[in-house]
Amino acid sequence: MELFTRWTLYAVPWFFQLGATDVLRLRDAPPPLMWSLLGLSVAQNLVTMALFRQGLDHYLHGRPVGPRLPALSALLAAVGLAAGLALQATGEPYNSASAIRFAVLSVGPFALGCALLMPVRTFVALHAGVAAAVAVAEAAVLPGAAAAVGSVFGLAITSGLSLFTVRCSGWILHVMYEVDASRKVQARLAVAEERLRFGRDLHDVMGRNLAVIALKSELAVQLARRERPEAVTQMVEVQRIAHETQMEVRGVVRGYREADLQVELAGARSVLRAARVDCRVDCPAEDGGEAPLPEAVRSALGWVVREGTTNVLRHADAARCAVRVRVRAGTAVLEMENDGVPTGSRTGTGAGTGAGNGAAEAGAGTGGGSGLKGLRERLAALGGTLESGPGDGAGTYRLRAELPLEGTA
Repeated sequence: MELFTRWTLYAVPWFFQLGATDVLRLRDAPPPLMWSLLGLSVAQNLVTMALFRQGLDHYLHGRPVGPRLPALSALLAAVGLAAGLALQATGEPYNSASAIRFAVLSVGPFALGCALLMPVRTFVALHAGVAAAVAVAEAAVLPGAAAAVGSVFGLAITSGLSLFTVRCSGWILHVMYEVDASRKVQARLAVAEERLRFGRDLHDVMGRNLAVIALKSELAVQLARRERPEAVTQMVEVQRIAHETQMEVRGVVRGYREADLQVELAGARSVLRAARVDCRVDCPAEDGGEAPLPEAVRSALGWVVREGTTNVLRHADAARCAVRVRVRAGTAVLEMENDGVPTGSRTGTGAGTGAGNGAAEAGAGTGGGSGLKGLRERLAALGGTLESGPGDGAGTYRLRAELPLEGTA
């Protein structure tokens, strides 16, 4: 987007030069005059392109801008206006209409280049002064008020359009940078929040027990120095509390790694839509339309949704993804289908094309909770199955998991 905006702005000044030959009838002028004015226009455009680059860097990133390029652009605009006034003093074909056009073509590149370099009030005040000076000069060179009034209106319209166009382009880029920065901040905040939650759980579980262990250990030391038999009782209590703490920590870690279907469905929808994938979720059991699924089923299907979402992002150029959860004859069925799979690809969503998918199965690798292998083992422990393969349409793949509702405890 930034490259598109920059090069679009870079191209704008050259439209002034394209109109210079026909509008000012330079083809009828002597060759030295024609080439001099065209060279002046080219120099203005090159300086304006450099001002655009510095102006965008200044507007977006706050980088300082030196005074040389703005001063050079102002000097070239002044030379162009002076040349136009000199030509108008000679009469035809440079009449009042040509005077207006010459003023616009001379000041236009300067207005474009300075739109991002100065505040709006400063820009308006500066160009109002330029328009007033040009009007006075036109009135002195050409009789009547047509050239003076027309130049003022022409410069006002040109400066206003330049300010609006360039500022809007810079503002769009600025908003996009802010959105990108906010996404990074949001990701960091999510990680920090999860760390705080996990740290809080560990503190709640271990803080009291460690304090009791330290206190009873100190008491046991004092009793042992006095050769009191109660020291053994205190150390047995310390051992018991330590075992309880170990079990509670395992419970915290187990709860930390559990996946919940409703949470994973919401996360999949959010992540895929952020990746410009149209994600449709249909799960009456989690929306209150049917009886809620057992906890073990929700956890297992949550892992399927998480892995399938990861594989859609990693292995497919998808535009849509549909997730459907149904309960049929005492069996929970989850289907996840996406498009964007290249023709002839055997990886599909990365979840494989069946039991013989080498690329995806290698990625399933080790670990009880990642990849197809881990998902099949997790579902098999609950009496379920996992299938993956081409979907109904061309370039689509489907991940299908089935789990019985009974006997999953």
